[in-house]
Amino acid sequence: MNKKVAFYTLGCKLNFSETSTIARGFEKEEFERVDFSEKADVYVINTCSVTENADKRFKTIVKQAQKANPDAFVAAVGCYAQLKPEELAAVDGVDLVLGATEKFKITHYLNDLTKNDRGEVHSCEIEDADFYVGSYAIGDRTRAFLKVQDGCDYKCTYCTIPLARGISRSDTLGNVLHNAKEIASQDIKEIVLTGVNIGDYGKGEFGNKKHEHTFLDLVKALDTIDGIHRLRISSIEPNLLKNETIDFVAQSNSFVPHFHVPLQSGSDDILKKMRRRYLSNLYVDRVNRIKRAMPHACIGVDVIVGFPGETDEHFLETYHFLNELDISYLHVFTYSERDNTVAAEMDEVVPKKVRSKRSKMLRGLSTKKRRAFYESQLGTVRTVLFEGENKKGYINGFTENYVKVKAPWNPDLVNTLRQVELTDIDDDGLVRFEFISNEVMA
Repeated sequence: MNKKVAFYTLGCKLNFSETSTIARGFEKEEFERVDFSEKADVYVINTCSVTENADKRFKTIVKQAQKANPDAFVAAVGCYAQLKPEELAAVDGVDLVLGATEKFKITHYLNDLTKNDRGEVHSCEIEDADFYVGSYAIGDRTRAFLKVQDGCDYKCTYCTIPLARGISRSDTLGNVLHNAKEIASQDIKEIVLTGVNIGDYGKGEFGNKKHEHTFLDLVKALDTIDGIHRLRISSIEPNLLKNETIDFVAQSNSFVPHFHVPLQSGSDDILKKMRRRYLSNLYVDRVNRIKRAMPHACIGVDVIVGFPGETDEHFLETYHFLNELDISYLHVFTYSERDNTVAAEMDEVVPKKVRSKRSKMLRGLSTKKRRAFYESQLGTVRTVLFEGENKKGYINGFTENYVKVKAPWNPDLVNTLRQVELTDIDDDGLVRFEFISNEVMA
């Protein structure tokens, strides 16, 4: 009988794409993949270090694996495994910890699945993480995450990602297109481009500064591939989101009018302390440029509250800045100290209660912004891609500009594109619609 393996992924879309690649490595070794809640011989946990909760959740997930099979071999990979391998190795039940360069070779370390008294660590100096491994993940039947870039050369004072993932480096254009075609052949309707800093796409495999292709080249090349109905840019730094890219997306065949652009703070004082590579006026310019080219575009924003030195005035500056900006929703992160970052050594620490209060205020603003955006879309005709899950008798889907819709469950709609008119907003904040015709677009 084949041995069984189960995976648990914490964190970002990039982690999900890499878990899929690691899983395909196990399949080649004739492991059968099962759900994490089931009994397996090996449990692989792909870790994240961006938020405090991700660190804490790791122990709970190890316990879950032990409950399913106390004799199973438990391996930890990913960002937290690179940053704090000894800490993870000391967690009861963990047998193997692999850093940034070793995670894709995990099956090489599984000759002996005997439980260890303490986790065995194989992690490199992060300077050695200079080669590129392409990945993509098929999370469901409708959408795939395609990794195009890894690592980051930026030195934001709060961030551990350069320490966990190494220098900025990219996949070759040929390989990205190959992976995209492979995804398209599996009847997946949408690809989401992922990476740590995807606007920096083009740096060579070993992080050399030779830009063989730019992000715009990548976008233009992907737009020509048959069989992909939608392409979505997951997140792109405002200073790397060029006019040419915005203008191309506006007239593209496949790229959808949805941008996620990290801001982090609306206060220039705080942006400087964070060592971000732009100030608030550039951010306003990017939002205005998108909205001029695509008035119906959805714009999501990352923002951090409670950064050291953020006074009430700074926070209100951010609040009013976002309130006045024509954006669609926020992802709000409460600042948490990270070892080996400049920000962790800064004075003027914001009390956790204050951080929590500010976070709540911005989450409330996000709800208001999303509602206003959805209201602005009522009466318009959009294309919806329907998802595969029956959620309490309803099916959900997303329009090209990221409006979430709902309808009574109908399995015939799964993974189809349909033209609809958005009609009203339900009590749960999702949008109802009427079909324009019974014709299935794809």
